[in-house]
Amino acid sequence: MSADEPEDGAGSHLPAWLRRTEGESRWQVGLVILVAVALQLYLPTDLAFGSRWLLPAVELALFVALVVANPTRINRESRVLRGVGIALVLVASWATAWSVGLLIYRLLTGGMTEKPAVLLLNGGAIWLTNVIVFALWYWEVDRGGPAARANARKKHPDFLFAQMASPELADRDWEPSFVDYLYLSFTNATAFSPTDTLPLSRWAKLAMMFQSAVSLATLALVVARAVNILR
Repeated sequence: MSADEPEDGAGSHLPAWLRRTEGESRWQVGLVILVAVALQLYLPTDLAFGSRWLLPAVELALFVALVVANPTRINRESRVLRGVGIALVLVASWATAWSVGLLIYRLLTGGMTEKPAVLLLNGGAIWLTNVIVFALWYWEVDRGGPAARANARKKHPDFLFAQMASPELADRDWEPSFVDYLYLSFTNATAFSPTDTLPLSRWAKLAMMFQSAVSLATLALVVARAVNILR
Protein backbone atom coordinates (compact mmCIF):
# COMPACT_ATOMS: atom_id res chain seq x y z
CA MET A 1 0.00 0.00 0.00
CA SER A 2 1.24 3.45 -0.89
CA ALA A 3 2.19 5.80 1.93
CA ASP A 4 -0.26 8.29 0.44
CA GLU A 5 -3.23 5.92 0.71
CA PRO A 6 -5.33 5.71 3.88
CA GLU A 7 -5.59 2.37 5.66
CA ASP A 8 -8.90 0.58 5.08
CA GLY A 9 -9.53 0.18 8.79
CA ALA A 10 -9.37 3.91 9.35
CA GLY A 11 -11.08 4.88 6.10
CA SER A 12 -14.58 5.09 7.57
CA HIS A 13 -13.39 7.61 10.15
CA LEU A 14 -11.66 9.91 7.67
CA PRO A 15 -13.21 13.03 6.11
CA ALA A 16 -14.38 12.49 2.54
CA TRP A 17 -11.44 14.27 0.95
CA LEU A 18 -9.09 11.67 2.49
CA ARG A 19 -11.05 8.52 1.61
CA ARG A 20 -12.47 6.92 -1.50
CA THR A 21 -15.75 8.43 -2.69
CA GLU A 22 -18.09 8.00 -5.64
CA GLY A 23 -16.40 10.91 -7.41
CA GLU A 24 -17.41 14.39 -8.44
CA SER A 25 -20.35 15.00 -10.74
CA ARG A 26 -19.32 16.26 -14.17
CA TRP A 27 -22.10 18.81 -14.63
CA GLN A 28 -20.40 21.64 -12.70
CA VAL A 29 -17.17 21.65 -14.68
CA GLY A 30 -19.07 20.88 -17.89
CA LEU A 31 -21.29 23.93 -17.53
CA VAL A 32 -18.32 26.21 -16.85
CA ILE A 33 -16.41 24.85 -19.85
CA LEU A 34 -19.40 25.70 -22.05
CA VAL A 35 -19.43 29.22 -20.57
CA ALA A 36 -15.73 29.60 -21.41
CA VAL A 37 -16.36 28.48 -25.00
CA ALA A 38 -19.25 30.96 -25.30
CA LEU A 39 -17.03 33.78 -24.00
CA GLN A 40 -14.32 32.90 -26.53
CA LEU A 41 -16.89 32.97 -29.35
CA TYR A 42 -18.14 36.34 -28.10
CA LEU A 43 -14.77 38.02 -28.61
CA PRO A 44 -14.11 39.83 -31.90
CA THR A 45 -12.09 37.97 -34.52
CA ASP A 46 -9.06 40.24 -34.10
CA LEU A 47 -8.66 39.02 -30.49
CA ALA A 48 -8.99 35.31 -31.35
CA PHE A 49 -6.36 32.82 -32.47
CA GLY A 50 -6.89 32.21 -36.18
CA SER A 51 -10.53 31.57 -36.92
CA ARG A 52 -12.88 32.47 -34.08
CA TRP A 53 -14.29 28.94 -34.21
CA LEU A 54 -11.01 26.98 -34.38
CA LEU A 55 -9.95 26.56 -30.74
CA PRO A 56 -13.50 26.56 -29.27
CA ALA A 57 -14.36 23.72 -31.69
CA VAL A 58 -11.31 21.74 -30.50
CA GLU A 59 -12.30 22.35 -26.88
CA LEU A 60 -15.85 21.15 -27.51
CA ALA A 61 -14.57 18.01 -29.29
CA LEU A 62 -12.29 17.15 -26.36
CA PHE A 63 -15.08 17.85 -23.88
CA VAL A 64 -17.52 15.59 -25.75
CA ALA A 65 -14.89 12.82 -25.75
CA LEU A 66 -14.57 13.11 -21.96
CA VAL A 67 -18.33 13.07 -21.45
CA VAL A 68 -18.78 10.01 -23.65
CA ALA A 69 -15.97 8.10 -21.89
CA ASN A 70 -16.93 9.13 -18.34
CA PRO A 71 -20.37 10.77 -18.43
CA THR A 72 -21.53 11.07 -14.81
CA ARG A 73 -19.05 10.67 -11.96
CA ILE A 74 -15.38 11.54 -12.47
CA ASN A 75 -13.82 8.55 -10.76
CA ARG A 76 -12.28 6.53 -13.58
CA GLU A 77 -8.50 6.84 -13.65
CA SER A 78 -7.03 6.48 -17.12
CA ARG A 79 -3.92 7.90 -18.75
CA VAL A 80 -5.87 8.51 -21.94
CA LEU A 81 -8.68 10.37 -20.19
CA ARG A 82 -6.14 12.26 -18.11
CA GLY A 83 -4.33 13.27 -21.28
CA VAL A 84 -7.55 14.41 -22.95
CA GLY A 85 -8.47 16.48 -19.88
CA ILE A 86 -5.06 18.16 -19.78
CA ALA A 87 -5.22 18.76 -23.54
CA LEU A 88 -8.58 20.50 -23.11
CA VAL A 89 -7.16 22.84 -20.47
CA LEU A 90 -4.05 23.49 -22.59
CA VAL A 91 -6.14 24.48 -25.62
CA ALA A 92 -8.33 26.75 -23.48
CA SER A 93 -5.18 28.23 -21.92
CA TRP A 94 -3.64 28.94 -25.32
CA ALA A 95 -6.82 30.61 -26.57
CA THR A 96 -7.01 32.78 -23.46
CA ALA A 97 -3.29 33.62 -23.44
CA TRP A 98 -3.48 34.67 -27.08
CA SER A 99 -6.43 36.98 -26.39
CA VAL A 100 -4.81 38.41 -23.25
CA GLY A 101 -1.55 39.04 -25.11
CA LEU A 102 -3.26 40.75 -28.03
CA LEU A 103 -5.43 42.84 -25.73
CA ILE A 104 -2.46 44.05 -23.66
CA TYR A 105 -0.35 44.71 -26.76
CA ARG A 106 -3.07 46.73 -28.46
CA LEU A 107 -3.79 48.68 -25.28
CA LEU A 108 -0.11 49.57 -24.88
CA THR A 109 0.34 50.54 -28.53
CA GLY A 110 -2.90 52.46 -28.85
CA GLY A 111 -4.49 49.95 -31.19
CA MET A 112 -7.77 49.72 -29.31
CA THR A 113 -10.25 52.13 -30.85
CA GLU A 114 -13.46 50.58 -29.52
CA LYS A 115 -15.94 52.53 -27.46
CA PRO A 116 -15.45 52.30 -23.66
CA ALA A 117 -18.46 49.99 -23.21
CA VAL A 118 -17.22 47.58 -25.89
CA LEU A 119 -13.69 47.67 -24.52
CA LEU A 120 -14.89 46.90 -21.00
CA LEU A 121 -17.10 44.05 -22.23
CA ASN A 122 -14.27 42.50 -24.26
CA GLY A 123 -11.82 42.93 -21.40
CA GLY A 124 -14.33 41.50 -18.95
CA ALA A 125 -14.92 38.45 -21.17
CA ILE A 126 -11.18 37.79 -21.40
CA TRP A 127 -10.74 38.29 -17.65
CA LEU A 128 -13.59 35.91 -16.81
CA THR A 129 -12.28 33.30 -19.25
CA ASN A 130 -8.89 33.60 -17.56
CA VAL A 131 -10.56 32.93 -14.19
CA ILE A 132 -12.16 29.77 -15.61
CA VAL A 133 -8.93 28.55 -17.18
CA PHE A 134 -6.98 28.85 -13.92
CA ALA A 135 -9.84 27.19 -12.05
CA LEU A 136 -9.55 24.28 -14.49
CA TRP A 137 -5.80 24.06 -13.86
CA TYR A 138 -6.25 24.09 -10.08
CA TRP A 139 -9.00 21.46 -10.31
CA GLU A 140 -7.14 19.28 -12.80
CA VAL A 141 -3.79 19.18 -10.99
CA ASP A 142 -4.58 19.31 -7.25
CA ARG A 143 -3.73 15.91 -5.72
CA GLY A 144 -3.48 14.31 -9.16
CA GLY A 145 -6.84 15.47 -10.52
CA PRO A 146 -10.51 14.70 -9.79
CA ALA A 147 -10.32 10.95 -10.46
CA ALA A 148 -7.24 10.52 -8.26
CA ARG A 149 -8.94 12.53 -5.51
CA ALA A 150 -12.03 10.31 -5.74
CA ASN A 151 -9.81 7.25 -5.26
CA ALA A 152 -7.90 8.91 -2.41
CA ARG A 153 -4.53 8.14 -3.96
CA LYS A 154 -2.75 11.15 -2.45
CA LYS A 155 -3.28 12.57 1.02
CA HIS A 156 -1.11 15.68 0.70
CA PRO A 157 -3.14 18.50 -0.91
CA ASP A 158 -1.77 21.28 -3.10
CA PHE A 159 -4.42 23.64 -1.74
CA LEU A 160 -5.53 23.88 1.89
CA PHE A 161 -9.25 24.66 1.98
CA ALA A 162 -10.86 25.97 5.15
CA GLN A 163 -12.78 22.71 5.63
CA MET A 164 -9.49 20.82 5.71
CA ALA A 165 -7.96 23.12 8.30
CA SER A 166 -11.10 23.05 10.48
CA PRO A 167 -12.81 19.70 9.83
CA GLU A 168 -15.02 20.09 12.91
CA LEU A 169 -16.81 22.95 11.11
CA ALA A 170 -17.46 20.97 7.92
CA ASP A 171 -19.68 18.07 7.01
CA ARG A 172 -17.84 14.76 7.17
CA ASP A 173 -18.78 14.08 3.54
CA TRP A 174 -17.32 17.37 2.29
CA GLU A 175 -14.66 17.18 -0.39
CA PRO A 176 -13.48 19.89 -2.83
CA SER A 177 -15.42 20.09 -6.08
CA PHE A 178 -14.97 22.31 -9.12
CA VAL A 179 -16.96 25.15 -7.56
CA ASP A 180 -14.37 25.38 -4.77
CA TYR A 181 -11.56 25.75 -7.31
CA LEU A 182 -13.60 28.29 -9.29
CA TYR A 183 -14.09 30.32 -6.12
CA LEU A 184 -10.36 30.06 -5.40
CA SER A 185 -9.54 31.32 -8.90
CA PHE A 186 -12.05 34.18 -8.74
CA THR A 187 -10.89 35.46 -5.35
CA ASN A 188 -7.24 35.23 -6.41
CA ALA A 189 -8.03 37.22 -9.56
CA THR A 190 -9.83 39.95 -7.62
CA ALA A 191 -7.84 40.15 -4.38
CA PHE A 192 -4.50 39.34 -6.09
CA SER A 193 -3.64 37.08 -3.14
CA PRO A 194 -4.94 33.96 -1.35
CA THR A 195 -8.06 34.51 0.74
CA ASP A 196 -9.40 31.49 2.65
CA THR A 197 -7.55 28.85 0.60
CA LEU A 198 -3.79 28.57 0.87
CA PRO A 199 -1.44 27.16 -1.79
CA LEU A 200 0.89 24.55 -0.29
CA SER A 201 2.94 23.20 -3.19
CA ARG A 202 5.38 25.33 -5.18
CA TRP A 203 3.50 24.87 -8.45
CA ALA A 204 0.30 26.10 -6.77
CA LYS A 205 2.06 29.20 -5.42
CA LEU A 206 3.60 30.00 -8.81
CA ALA A 207 0.29 29.45 -10.61
CA MET A 208 -1.56 31.78 -8.25
CA MET A 209 1.20 34.37 -8.52
CA PHE A 210 1.05 34.26 -12.32
CA GLN A 211 -2.75 34.48 -12.33
CA SER A 212 -2.68 37.53 -10.06
CA ALA A 213 -0.14 39.25 -12.32
CA VAL A 214 -2.18 38.58 -15.48
CA SER A 215 -5.41 39.66 -13.80
CA LEU A 216 -3.88 42.86 -12.45
CA ALA A 217 -2.36 43.82 -15.80
CA THR A 218 -5.59 43.12 -17.69
CA LEU A 219 -7.86 45.01 -15.30
CA ALA A 220 -5.51 47.96 -14.87
CA LEU A 221 -4.93 48.48 -18.59
CA VAL A 222 -8.55 47.97 -19.65
CA VAL A 223 -9.94 50.33 -17.00
CA ALA A 224 -7.22 52.94 -17.62
CA ARG A 225 -7.87 52.88 -21.36
CA ALA A 226 -11.63 53.11 -20.91
CA VAL A 227 -11.28 56.09 -18.55
CA ASN A 228 -8.89 57.76 -20.98
CA ILE A 229 -11.38 57.36 -23.83
CA LEU A 230 -14.18 58.81 -21.72
CA ARG A 231 -12.06 61.91 -21.09
